Amino acid sequence: MDESKRTAIDFLEKEIETYKALALFFSRKNFEDHVNFGGKKVLIGPTFYKDRMKEAKRIVTELKRSI
Repeated sequence: MDESKRTAIDFLEKEIETYKALALFFSRKNFEDHVNFGGKKVLIGPTFYKDRMKEAKRIVTELKRSI
């Protein structure tokens, strides 16, 4: 496996764990707030992090396939 891809996969897997923790935390606290993200104002809460998890998992799958 290419070392750069392995590093990217490791990083994304750690990010997924972080997103899971944040989604769980925010869902228990019923937290929702608007923040600036990529030049847009978005509602941040459990759903925001669940969407980030899906995106990261998709990228990990693509990287693993390209090995």
